[in-house]
Amino acid sequence: MSGRALLMWDEAVTQYDFGSEHPMDPVRLALTMSLVRAFGLDRAVDVVSAKPAGDSTLRLVHREDYVAAVRAASADPRHADQAYGLGTVDDPAFAGMHEVSALIAGQSVGAAEAVWRGEAAHAVNFAGGLHHAMPGAASGFCIYNDASLAIARLLELGAERVAYVDVDVHHGDGVQAAFWDDPRVLTVSLHEHPRTLFPQTGWPEETGAAGAGEGGAVNVALPAGTGDAGWLRAFHAVVPELIADFRPQVLVTQHGADTHFEDPLAHLAVSLDAQRAVQVACHELAHEYADGRWLALGGGGYAVVDVVPRSWTHLVGIAAHAPVDPESVVPSSWRDEVYARTRQLGPARMTDGRWPVGFRDWAEGYDPADRLDQAVLATRKAAFPLRGLLA
Repeated sequence: MSGRALLMWDEAVTQYDFGSEHPMDPVRLALTMSLVRAFGLDRAVDVVSAKPAGDSTLRLVHREDYVAAVRAASADPRHADQAYGLGTVDDPAFAGMHEVSALIAGQSVGAAEAVWRGEAAHAVNFAGGLHHAMPGAASGFCIYNDASLAIARLLELGAERVAYVDVDVHHGDGVQAAFWDDPRVLTVSLHEHPRTLFPQTGWPEETGAAGAGEGGAVNVALPAGTGDAGWLRAFHAVVPELIADFRPQVLVTQHGADTHFEDPLAHLAVSLDAQRAVQVACHELAHEYADGRWLALGGGGYAVVDVVPRSWTHLVGIAAHAPVDPESVVPSSWRDEVYARTRQLGPARMTDGRWPVGFRDWAEGYDPADRLDQAVLATRKAAFPLRGLLA
């Protein structure tokens, strides 16, 4: 296996653009890549591009009629069919939508292939992580579900156990749906409680299809307002034990940056430093249980200057085995670019001032009156026994 990590990048992914009024501003991708370069991380990884996902690949997850509908809306946005979730407020149709969505999907699929074949130890596609897209519909700013497509490709190549861990503030509903009844895939999602956030799914009781799929889905529904210590406590109370039991051949992780306290679309209170800590933990889990095979994806994140570029630059550095010190000063050249592009002042350091982030380990006991502990316990009681683990 090559010791180098891959960074999947093609400038054309910035054409994934729902318009100037939409919160998913593609400047977040451009600024992330610029910050990666400013820290010299593009020299610590192999920066490559993969071809767009073709129809046969897209059909590993998506229905043929849906792909046809995306193509039609892409050719003429006036013909977007809202029955497929296209042309809506969340997913406005735009010219070239199919092509750029297939390109992003292709980067994740190509990364998965490289990791499986041992051509790279790790791979990152921060333009990916579009986890809401369903087999037959767009949803939640997501047209094609690159995470599901990458996993489906791994299964097609012969993988027997793939674990997917999603720490976006929104439930990873599309990936869960794609593998609801497939025992080869374990999906774990930590997200804000569905009572208070889209897509209103991801309850602890959602544990996979009865029969072979039972226990294949695990959901941690976190109370609004959860901060660093609670978020890390929940992650470590659930994820490592599941991964140790499942022993995946590949670990796929989704690192939406919208858990951050500055994110305008959600209600968690997580810092950049806690996000970095979870990235480190996922990297360690991949080495400990998956022979190092790790595919890391981006996802949500709508504080497009202050949060997303720093969070995903940390992710790239960790995958490259060249982590960026949280105390590092952000290069002035990048801050100048931020101002030129956005007329905003960029952050000065690669930390929110909370590194290292502490938390209380679940093994030390839990408080039945604490809302965070209640959420963790609900997950463990619902899912762990189905996998033969103690709640």
